[in-house]
Amino acid sequence: MAERQVIVKAEVGLHARPAATFVQTAAKASLDVTIAKGSGQPVNGKSILAVLALDVRQGDSVVIRAEGEGADELLDQLAGIASAP
Repeated sequence: MAERQVIVKAEVGLHARPAATFVQTAAKASLDVTIAKGSGQPVNGKSILAVLALDVRQGDSVVIRAEGEGADELLDQLAGIASAP
């Protein structure tokens, strides 16, 4: 299982538009995707409600994981979304 640890830079954190973009990108892939805030429990990265429930704010660290062929490329995309200012 591949993973990326990212510091969220967006002023709004991973809420509203950034969360929707993250979930839409994850949902396009056939891979299992999870995201966890800090060392917390991972949630389904394809669920907008689960991602919003993490309450990720600017400066928080998240761990994104994906399993399967193409996981590294998908994680690069998702990490870019999560770390965009």
